[in-house]
Amino acid sequence: MTEPANVTAEELRQFIERIESHNARIADETEARKEIYDEAKGRGYSTKIIREIVRLRKMNPDDRAEHEAILDLYQSALGMG
Repeated sequence: MTEPANVTAEELRQFIERIESHNARIADETEARKEIYDEAKGRGYSTKIIREIVRLRKMNPDDRAEHEAILDLYQSALGMG
C-alpha cells in the first residue's frame, strides 16, 4: 500500500464526502429501479424475464448470439428444446 506524500484532513474529508454522495445517488437509483420493477409486476409482467431481457440487451450482438447458441445446444442435449 502506498502512503500519500502528505495527508490533509480537508482533502481526505472531501474524498470521503464525494464517495458518500456517490453512494447516496446509487441508493436513489437502486430505489427508482425497484419502483419500476414493482410497477411492471403490478401490471402483470414477469420481473424475472424483464431482468433477463435487460441483461441480454446490455450484451453486444455477437456475445448475445453466442450465448443463445450455447444455451440452445445445452437445452437440446438435455432434451429440453
